[in-house]
Amino acid sequence: MRGERRKKLHLSKIYSFKCGRGGFKDEHSQIGRPGFSRVVYCNEPDGSDTGLRNYATNYVRTTKYTAASFLPKSLFEQFRRVANFYFLVTGILSFTKLAPYSAVSAIIPLIVIIGATMIKEAIEDWERKKQDIEMNNRKVKVHQGGGIFKQTEWRNLRVGDIVRVEKDEFFPADLVLLSSSYEDAICYVETMNLDGETNLKVKQALEVTSSMNEEHDLGDFKAVVKCEDPNPNLYSFVGSMEFEDQQYPLSPQQLLLRDSKLRNTDHIYGAVIFTGHDTKVIQNSTDPPSKRSKIEKKMDKIIYLLFAVLFLMAFIGSIYFGVVTREDKEGGHQRWYLKPESADIFFDPNRAPIAAIYHFFTALLLYGNFIPISLYVSIEIVKVLQSIFINRDIHMYYEEGDKPAHARTSNLNEELGQVDTILSDKTGTLTCNSMEFIKCSVAGTAYGHGVTEVERAMAKRKGSPMAVGGKHTVERPDGPKNSSVKGFNFDDKRINNGNWVNERNLDVIQKFFRLLAVCHTAIPDVDEKTGKVTYEAESPDEAAFVIAARELGFEFFNRTQTSVSINELNPVSGKLVERTYKLLNILEFNSTRKRMSVIVRDEEGKLLLLCKGADSVMFERLGRNGRVYEEKTREHVSEYADAGLRTLILAYRELSEDEYELFDKKFTAAKNSVSADREALIDDVTEDMEKDLILLGATAVEDKLQQGVPECIDKLAQAGIKLWVLTGDKMETAINIGYACSLLRQGMKQITITLESPEIKALEKNGEKDEITKASKQSVLRQITEGKAQVAQLSSEAFALIIDGKSLVYALEDDVKKLFLELAVGCASVICCRSSPKQKALVTRLVKDGTTKTTLAIGDGANDVGMLQEADIGIGISGVEGMQAVMSSDIAIAQFRFLERLLLVHGHWCYRRISTMICYFFYKNIAYGITVFLYEAHASFSGQPAYNDWFLSLYNMLFTSLPVVALGVFEQDVSARFCLKFPMLYQEGVQNLLFSWRRIVGWMVNGLCSAIIIFFFCTRALSPQGFNKDGKPADFQILGATIYTCIVWVVNCQMALAINYFTLMQHIFIWGSIALWYLFLLAYGAMPANLSTTAYQVFVESLAPSPAFYLVTLFVVVSALVPYFAYNAIQMRFFPMYHGRIQWIRHEGWYEDPEYCNIVRQRSIRRTTVGFTARSLARTNPVQDRSQSRIL
Repeated sequence: MRGERRKKLHLSKIYSFKCGRGGFKDEHSQIGRPGFSRVVYCNEPDGSDTGLRNYATNYVRTTKYTAASFLPKSLFEQFRRVANFYFLVTGILSFTKLAPYSAVSAIIPLIVIIGATMIKEAIEDWERKKQDIEMNNRKVKVHQGGGIFKQTEWRNLRVGDIVRVEKDEFFPADLVLLSSSYEDAICYVETMNLDGETNLKVKQALEVTSSMNEEHDLGDFKAVVKCEDPNPNLYSFVGSMEFEDQQYPLSPQQLLLRDSKLRNTDHIYGAVIFTGHDTKVIQNSTDPPSKRSKIEKKMDKIIYLLFAVLFLMAFIGSIYFGVVTREDKEGGHQRWYLKPESADIFFDPNRAPIAAIYHFFTALLLYGNFIPISLYVSIEIVKVLQSIFINRDIHMYYEEGDKPAHARTSNLNEELGQVDTILSDKTGTLTCNSMEFIKCSVAGTAYGHGVTEVERAMAKRKGSPMAVGGKHTVERPDGPKNSSVKGFNFDDKRINNGNWVNERNLDVIQKFFRLLAVCHTAIPDVDEKTGKVTYEAESPDEAAFVIAARELGFEFFNRTQTSVSINELNPVSGKLVERTYKLLNILEFNSTRKRMSVIVRDEEGKLLLLCKGADSVMFERLGRNGRVYEEKTREHVSEYADAGLRTLILAYRELSEDEYELFDKKFTAAKNSVSADREALIDDVTEDMEKDLILLGATAVEDKLQQGVPECIDKLAQAGIKLWVLTGDKMETAINIGYACSLLRQGMKQITITLESPEIKALEKNGEKDEITKASKQSVLRQITEGKAQVAQLSSEAFALIIDGKSLVYALEDDVKKLFLELAVGCASVICCRSSPKQKALVTRLVKDGTTKTTLAIGDGANDVGMLQEADIGIGISGVEGMQAVMSSDIAIAQFRFLERLLLVHGHWCYRRISTMICYFFYKNIAYGITVFLYEAHASFSGQPAYNDWFLSLYNMLFTSLPVVALGVFEQDVSARFCLKFPMLYQEGVQNLLFSWRRIVGWMVNGLCSAIIIFFFCTRALSPQGFNKDGKPADFQILGATIYTCIVWVVNCQMALAINYFTLMQHIFIWGSIALWYLFLLAYGAMPANLSTTAYQVFVESLAPSPAFYLVTLFVVVSALVPYFAYNAIQMRFFPMYHGRIQWIRHEGWYEDPEYCNIVRQRSIRRTTVGFTARSLARTNPVQDRSQSRIL
């Protein structure tokens, strides 16, 4: 029995693997060398050399901190910020005699701010800790000896353990598969947690261990695995197993990775190879690149500027103080109240220079409120709350996939409002990546009458009756479909319903659909109740092919390791007959080969190689007798590409027994190789086999545009955002998708850069490599230069730049890329075709660094990861291609159309909120800090603070903190509806109008004016006349409390004036902060005098009974707010910004007048604008559009 089984396994070569006993010789040379030094004694985790090897435990920690490291590491993180470090230094100095206030009042605010941030860090880390605890405490069965397995926690696993994993369980570590519940030792694995792919992968154990499928079989199992050291490569594994004195090669086919799941298999046995942080999934979990918004970087510069002002004020005050202190000695003690004759060093006229130095440090402590201590923590709180609003926006929830938007980081919220260029993938991002089989060409005859969205757009462009006239959107087929089957939208009476049996080329059609049914790696799943077959496929294309074959009479229903079974329509009897093809080899698809093949033996014993692949590699592999239909097929493929369809060429050939035996020998040797060039060896062998093919035809599948893509692109274009499309598709397909989504339009001048010229092609056939490179680069450079000249000559026209991947190689070289960028920036739209993942990342970097403006990359696949991480903002589409793009992104959305709301609404709001919030922070701190400086100047720079210690400390924490947080969370200059109605509003962020140096300095000047008005009006109003009914003048405690009251009123009322959109929370926070000041003054003044010091009963006994206090407060607050109010009123009335115009439209009710709204909206439309609105305007009234462009 076992001999028969091994014979069966000997033929198990799915995924190109043969379980042989190949020797190693030269191929095994890497094992034992650096990088390949791991030795694992299977079933002997407690072996003698376990301690020497010191392999990682299976305990996984993803937290940033541990219990021991949290305090020192978190404190270090907090004090890396220069502002926090400054307050730490001033807090330490507050314990010395230099401090003008008590140490407690200086330290407690710092502790609160640092503590709040550390608590936030701790909460976030605790969430990660809970995930770690849950994962480390999962259970798995582990061999305890003697064939006995017991449940144990994952964290207790050790290298060498033998484990049993049940169906639908995750693998607890990286395992070498030993056997499974299947007879031929295969298992099905889902790797969605690793690479996001939902299709199942097939793994297979070595033949020598495959018989150990019962627990007792493993009681005496001993083997030694020698393999590569831990590394992050998910798709490679080089190793060997020494078992019963024989060496066997190990490949990725035997490796089961941690966090992947066992599916459709009852159980497997595996040996633990890598544990914990040595596993490939953990090795891959590197932190994404750190990204900071431009506003945050600019904010740091403002902080440094304020530090400079702070030091300058302290320096000037100290110089003055030193001079006046010296004059106290020479002028007969003019400041007699300081008693300089008995003063210590601080006021000693004999040591004036030292006194001035001491005063400098005192001033640094006194003016510390210039630096907003709570700025960073307030912004962090606001950004987290903003992210919650983004996550919970029902308008960005994709109901079909149950996927809301997800802001994976809150650091870049405001950056969403400043995007200048979007770099987008096409497949799965602009399109659905849900393929439908719609047309095909068989034996030179085109079949299928379906109309694609691209064809509709082209018809609309040409004014054909196919398009519905008068609408500015891409029409979708709303009529009844020919098929309700997902993935199949093929309609042709000549083929459907078995009518293909009446066609002239019946035999070719039969071979064509038979190839679709057999040449793939899909896995069928038959519903036992209904008998319906569904498929797990590696790509949407492949699923569409097997579904199409099924619908047209070639149903693939069963796969084993050695066979593929289909129910095939018999042309003679008209009935379905079952056919089984022995599966000998699968030659896998990859991006280099661009094709896949299977070698099968049919029931008549014929050996067949069935191949499908891209036209760029397939036509050149046709034999002389296989080109009968080539010319017609090429024509049809070109037509399909023009219609935006993805095409594949299908071909086959028969093999002789001798030819196959020779191939099988070479192929097995190549697969069993453990050398670094194993893949190259395999490619060489398959290259020789896939030739002299006979052409059958071509398939055409449609990847539909996602819902709302044209409308979204139109809105983004009106907002002034440029869109680049970076795709791996052919130029024709990309161009036609561009037309369908209105990225291109009729009349737009196209600059095409390509290396498909006859001269370059001739050189590629006959020339030297260096000669080809030189000529290609010169050609690209010439085309770029000519393109620049065109754009410069016709600057008012709209240009589209289209470049292929081969040309992009040279366009991205250091001495050419600047010219390329200048040309691209001058074009309305840019499409890069046949782009590799690396080229996508390089183009993104070029745009980001070259324009210095905010770039956003959006994609859905693993090939977009580099682009997402390179851009300022990476948006991942949680689509068909899995979650790898999402896991590398900053924000995840489910559909491209949600980008419109994310940028134009949330982006604009977040940019406005954060910008205004930071400006207001600096305003209120300058208004407060300047009064401290003016009072100290009034007091001859003696170091006397204007306010009580706790007044100084609680200003930022208690009386002005909550309103600014409410501003950052709730403020709206216009509603979401108006943000979308008038997209040009978005340009306020792109041009950084709300956080320009002019606006920042304006707010600072406003703070300075407020401080001067408050201080001088208060001091003049309260001195020297009587303050209360007894005629006593106001002392410095009363003056300080009055000035402080005015400041609290002014800065909070200033907030009320700056807000455009009041909510209940803002009313509560603004007026509540003012009320809180009075309550605090009352409560704090009621404390004993040794605690309340200068505030003792100051409100009850001095301020509250005096009408002057209320009159002064009212007069000063109104006076301080008049400058801002007047400036704002004049600007709003005579020089309104764009949001001001929209507010006027809303206020006057003009938003109901469509003609007026169109006039305002058209300010954002230029001849260089893309989108269907611009296309419509350019078509209907080009003269007016041209003149409007000149006016604007």
